[in-house]
Amino acid sequence: MNRTGVRSAILLLRKVIVISLIPLFLIACLVTSILNAPLPPINDDPLTTIYSGDRRFIGTISDGLTQKLPVRLDQIPVTLQKATIAVEDTDFYHHHGLTIKGIARAMLADALALHIVQGGSTITQQLAKNRFLTGERSLWRKIKEAIYALQMERHMTKKQILTAYLNSIYYGQGALGIGAAARRYFDKPVQTLNLAECAFLAGLPKAPSLYNPYTNQKKAKMRQAEVLHAMVRAGFLDQAAMRLALATPLTFSQKGNADSLSATYFTDRASVTAAKVLHLPKPQLARSGFLVHTTQNDSLNQAAAQAITRYVTPYPDLQVAVIAIDVHSGAILTDIGGRDYKTSPYDRVLAMRQPGSTFKPIVYATALDNGWSVATRVKSEPTSFIYGQHLVYQVHNFADHYTYLPISMKQALARSDNVFAVTTNLAVGPERVRDTALRYGFAPMQPYPSLALGVFPVSPYQMVRAYAAMANGGYLPDLHLITSITDRAMNVQYAFPAKTNPPFRIEIPSTTYQLTDMLQSVMQPGGTGYRVAGMIDGDVAAKTGTTDTDAWMVGFTPSIACAVWIGYDHPRPLTVLESRLAAPIFASVMHEAVAMHPHEHFTVPSSVEKVWIDPETGARATPNCPTKEYDAFVKGTEPILSCPLHPDTATSFGDVIEHTWQNIWDWLSSH
Repeated sequence: MNRTGVRSAILLLRKVIVISLIPLFLIACLVTSILNAPLPPINDDPLTTIYSGDRRFIGTISDGLTQKLPVRLDQIPVTLQKATIAVEDTDFYHHHGLTIKGIARAMLADALALHIVQGGSTITQQLAKNRFLTGERSLWRKIKEAIYALQMERHMTKKQILTAYLNSIYYGQGALGIGAAARRYFDKPVQTLNLAECAFLAGLPKAPSLYNPYTNQKKAKMRQAEVLHAMVRAGFLDQAAMRLALATPLTFSQKGNADSLSATYFTDRASVTAAKVLHLPKPQLARSGFLVHTTQNDSLNQAAAQAITRYVTPYPDLQVAVIAIDVHSGAILTDIGGRDYKTSPYDRVLAMRQPGSTFKPIVYATALDNGWSVATRVKSEPTSFIYGQHLVYQVHNFADHYTYLPISMKQALARSDNVFAVTTNLAVGPERVRDTALRYGFAPMQPYPSLALGVFPVSPYQMVRAYAAMANGGYLPDLHLITSITDRAMNVQYAFPAKTNPPFRIEIPSTTYQLTDMLQSVMQPGGTGYRVAGMIDGDVAAKTGTTDTDAWMVGFTPSIACAVWIGYDHPRPLTVLESRLAAPIFASVMHEAVAMHPHEHFTVPSSVEKVWIDPETGARATPNCPTKEYDAFVKGTEPILSCPLHPDTATSFGDVIEHTWQNIWDWLSSH
C-alpha cells in the first residue's frame, strides 16, 4: 500500500473512532445528567398525628389503616440499625445503591420465572421503590428503580438513606415506620428497645403477615433467630449475645393487637371530625402536621377490644358495636364500630337497630314524671290491650314467663316484664312517651302500644347518651372525641368549646335517681343482668335488651356509661348463645370503668327518700315481711301505711294507730 493509501486508512480509522465515541460520549453525558438531576419530589410534610386522652400515639390522619411515628436516626438503637442491615443489605455501607450480587440474583430469579419477579433489593433500592414507584413489575420499573437508587446515593448520605428507610418501611399491624412499630408491638419508644426486640422488628418487613406474633408466635420467633444469626455472620454480634437475645422473652403489647381492631374506628371518626371543625379537606389536613388530642381512654378501649376478641371472634360474620362515654363531659372514651375495621370500616355505633327492652327506662321515666312510683303494681299475666278503633294488641313475656301476681315497677324493670311496660305506655299515653324519647335525644317515634318494647330503631350512640342523662341527674351531654388540635409549635387551632351557660336539664333529679335505683336491680338476683354482675366490683345500673335480631346491654356507673350491641349487618335471627354475648362485653368494660373510679357510689338527691317496702303489697315493710325492697320515692310520696299482710306483732295496736297517724300527719305537713 502506498503512502497515500495509508493516510486514507488512518483518516478513516479516526473518523470511525470519533463516530463510535459520540454515542458513548452522549451516553456518558446522559448518565451524568441523570445522576446529577434532582430526585423526584417527595411529600415530606409531617403527617397529622392523633393521640389518646392518655397522650399515647394512636394513629395518623392518612388512609385510616396505617400509623406513622417518625423518629431520628439517633433515636433508633444501633443494634436495630445493624439488625436491619444484616438481614436486608449487608453491603449497605460499601455500595453506591446497587450491587452486582443483587443484580445477578434478581436476573437469575427473573430468568427462571420467565418474567420480572425480583428487584436488586438493596436498602437504597427498596427506599427508591417505596418513595417514587408503583407496585408494577416491569423491566422499565427496574431501570427507574436503579436510576433513583444511584441518584439517592449521590444526593443523600448513608445515614439519611437509612433513616428514611426505617421511617417508611411497613412492619405490619398498621405500623408504618419503626417508631410506630415499636409502639404497636411493645408499647414503648423505639429508643428503649432491647436486642431481642430489635431483632424481631428487623425481621418483620420481609413478610409482616407471616411473622405476625399475634397469630403465629412460632414463625415470629424463628424469624427473630434468622436475624440474630445474620448479625453474627455480619460480625455485628457474638455468639454469647445472640444466645442471650434468643433466651430473652418477647412480651408483646395487647394494646397493639387491640389497636389493630379498635383504634381505626376511633381515628377514622377523629379524622372526619378534625376535617370538619378545621374546614379543611382531608388530604390537606393529613399533611398539615397537626396534633389531634382526643378523649380515647387507653385502658377502657383495651378492655373493650379484648372482650370483643374473646366473645365475638368465635362467631363468623357476627358484628358488634361498643361505645363508652364520660357521663358528665360527654367525652367518648372508646368507640369500636365492628369486629374488624379492615374488612368492614362502617362504624356500627351509628347504626340504627331495634333496642328492645333497653328502651323501657324511657317509658318508666314518663310514668314517674306523671305521678307513678317505683312501687306502682301491675299484674304479670298474658294480656290483650284494646286501643284505637277497637284494635287489639296482644303482649307476651319472653318464654311466656309470668308471675300471675301484681309486681312493682322496679320488679318489672329487673325482670323485663313486657306486660307492665305496655300497660304503663298506654296508661300514661304513648304520645307522652314519644315526647320523653325526644327529650332524651332520640328521633321521632310513632305513638303505638309497641313503642314500649323498643321496636323503633335507635343507635348505640343515641342510647349511651340517653343513659348518661340518667346517670348525671338529667343533663343530656354533648358527645365529642376531640379535646384540641394544635400545630407543631403547640398553637391551638381548635379546642372543644367550654360551656359558658349551665347545661340544659331534660329530666328532674328525682326521676333520674329512681331510674338508676331500679336499673341497679337488673344486676341483682332475679334481674336479667345478674349473670354478669360478679364481673363488676362496684355500683352499676344497666338494662339488657333482646329482639330476634339484636342483643343489647346499656348502663352506667356514676362516671361512665356504656352501650353494647350485637347482631348481623343483614339482620337474621340470633341464636341463644349469640343473644347472650352483649352482657359479658358490657361487664368487661364496666369492670375497667369501676377500676378507674373505685369506691364511687350513686348519690341520693335531697328530693328523694328511700324506704323499705314490701313488694307484695307496696306498703312499708315490717320486721315480719319475708321480702323487702329498699326503694326510692320522691319525698312525700313514699308509702305511709305499714304492710297489712305481715304486721309487726311486737307492736301494740295503739302503737300502730299512733304510728300510722304520725305518718299521715308528716305527709300532710310536707304538702
